[in-house]
Amino acid sequence: MIDLSVIPEPLRNPNNCRVDPIPGWSYSYGYRPSLAAGVTFSVLFALALFAHTFQAVRSRRWASILLTMGALTELIGWAGRTWSYACPYNANAYLMQIVTLIIAPVFVTGALYVLLGMFIELVGRGSSVLSPRMYAIVFLTCDVISLVIQAVGGAMASSASSNLEDAWPGTRIMIGGVVFQMVAMTAFALLAVDFVRRCAGMGEMARLSRAQSPVLVAMFVSLVAVYARSIFRTVELAEGWSGYLMLHERYFLALDGALMVLAVGIFVLFDPTRAFSGVQQQRLPDRKTSSNEYSL
Repeated sequence: MIDLSVIPEPLRNPNNCRVDPIPGWSYSYGYRPSLAAGVTFSVLFALALFAHTFQAVRSRRWASILLTMGALTELIGWAGRTWSYACPYNANAYLMQIVTLIIAPVFVTGALYVLLGMFIELVGRGSSVLSPRMYAIVFLTCDVISLVIQAVGGAMASSASSNLEDAWPGTRIMIGGVVFQMVAMTAFALLAVDFVRRCAGMGEMARLSRAQSPVLVAMFVSLVAVYARSIFRTVELAEGWSGYLMLHERYFLALDGALMVLAVGIFVLFDPTRAFSGVQQQRLPDRKTSSNEYSL
């Protein structure tokens, strides 16, 4: 435990907004976050949020709702990094970005799980080992568990770092959450590939419309982007808070920010709500209709 009396006065206040470096005390990130990157990614995720919100309101489909939540969480995180440019010692800004950016991909993978279920409903039950409902139950449950683990670990690590205490307990929890998420994504990827294999063998791929085929490709692109990002974050966290990847922002921008823009943004170009406009599953219940009449 560090003697608080030796900590400079500006660092004792989590709301401080000192920009100039304090001799002997590095910024929480180890560097001052880029303003240009913060603004750029904030704008990109804001645009994705607007588009997915429009899709979610129009269609009331869980895939669009989850993508909206993912874009919103990313936006909050990048807003925190933009705030950190002006106040790089601010503990609240640091906590804001670290928690949100570590959990945002969970919402995106949740959307992918729902999307595959929609494809199975369209093509037929014989195209998959699991039913659409089981995809939702199994993998969304895994997402919730991963979300809780990563959020708890991120909050612990950030709090410890801000108080100049040992951040490794929280970091290990975060790593565990990311690894758990990767295990679930690996299982999902294998099942998704099996779905394509079965459809090809049954000659069912021809049943996909010109709008639906690109969405299926987009689902795999988004999955690869989130998976690659998870590998990066696992290695980054395993190196520790003073590791090479953690202290060099360019890797974070390319292997987290850019990959998540791709994972979320590709569904702005290939809107699943339009592709499945005639499919009635995976919708929120109408106020005038009993919720028992609807699946996920």
